[in-house]
Amino acid sequence: MGFRCSSPIFRPLSKTLTLVVKPQWKAAIDFKWIRDNKAAVAVNVKNRNSNANLELVLDLYERMLNVQKQEVERLRAERNVVANKMKGKLEPSERQKLIEEGKNLKEGLVTLEEDLLKLTDELQQEAQRIPNMTHPEVPVGGEDCSALRKMIGSPREFGFPVKDHVQLGKDLDLIEFDAAAEVSGSKFYYLKNEAVLLEMALINWTITEVMRRGFTPLITPEIVRSSVVEKCGFQPRGENTQVYSIEGSDQCLIGTAEIPVGGIHMDSILTESALPLKYVAYSHCFRTEAGAAGTATRGLYRVHQFSKVEMFILCRPEESDSYHEELIGIEEELFSSLGFHFKTLDMASVDLGAPAYRKFDVEAWMPGLGRFGEISSASNCTDYQSRRLGIRYRPEASSSTNPQKGKGNLAPPQFVHTLNATACAVPRMMICLLENYQQEDGSVVVPEPLRPFTGGLGVITPKSR
Repeated sequence: MGFRCSSPIFRPLSKTLTLVVKPQWKAAIDFKWIRDNKAAVAVNVKNRNSNANLELVLDLYERMLNVQKQEVERLRAERNVVANKMKGKLEPSERQKLIEEGKNLKEGLVTLEEDLLKLTDELQQEAQRIPNMTHPEVPVGGEDCSALRKMIGSPREFGFPVKDHVQLGKDLDLIEFDAAAEVSGSKFYYLKNEAVLLEMALINWTITEVMRRGFTPLITPEIVRSSVVEKCGFQPRGENTQVYSIEGSDQCLIGTAEIPVGGIHMDSILTESALPLKYVAYSHCFRTEAGAAGTATRGLYRVHQFSKVEMFILCRPEESDSYHEELIGIEEELFSSLGFHFKTLDMASVDLGAPAYRKFDVEAWMPGLGRFGEISSASNCTDYQSRRLGIRYRPEASSSTNPQKGKGNLAPPQFVHTLNATACAVPRMMICLLENYQQEDGSVVVPEPLRPFTGGLGVITPKSR
């Protein structure tokens, strides 16, 4: 790992909570559905190159059912028989015999219930490794199998040698890497002068644009409980964890605002009329970037701390595909208005994180780096996160197709679908702006849409020595 902190406060979670072996919470996983659709789930696990052990999950599920339906119920029935016999007239010796029998049955029941609890915990731990199912149109394979959806714009032609953002940041006195490395470690940076205005402009412009499309703005907590990280489908344990934890606590630094926004309605039942809920959230993000190395991570491309604006939607299940298209559409509009040349990809199955049913990535042309680089993604997580976070909604009577009714003739609650998408990851956007808008005289033009948010700044020029 590139980051080491001399203070004992921040450490990778995998090194601080390794003694926790069982889940402290339970996901509302539909084990019966998994059992009844074993073949499809097995193919999905294989296609996503998941380490989930489906056979073990099904074995644990059957063992749990056996304990529940047979052993516990048998012992309870025998205990009830003994209790009923105790109600009649009995000789003292016979009564004492029944008391001993009842005591033994009770102890046996306690033992079986403890076994059931252990089975349930182990089943949860293993089942939580099973990834979400996958959209039928998702390409099967690794990242190189991802399908091109759109190619937007064209690369700018330069009549002079192109600089990368690291050189531009140095020449224009915008970015300081060396001092940050001394102060904090590798993959940290200072923004200076007009770069500070650019970051603020990107954030404010993005939030303003997304709010116009009906999203509610949020500034989120940047420290959350590790259980919330897990419920959102991230793994804060392991050799290559991307999560920083706070030593001596159950809290973590967030890697994305998706986590605290996902938790804002945790363990709640929403009214159907409240849906969809659309949020645009600003936060700082913290990632260990374990395992990342090489020229592809140069400069601002892969860092431990950065600012980001995230979109998040909670909706009815039948609407999530259309909102997924809406999110990628917003991203395309934002990046097009800044004049970027970019492509959108339908990411292949192995590249999907466990929560994602389908994921679209946006890769923009970075001329200084000489390649496309990811600047955004949009994921439909269906009910994967909501089953872990406990977020449901109650369908209105007229729209419910389920004939079952809950208490008071109310329709039973259903799990919402959740979606997330990056509207602006500042360092990657900064790379695109500096490298695409550089001029032959060494200056950088500020794109027109951002100028009202920079105090009218139109050009960043070299500083006089």
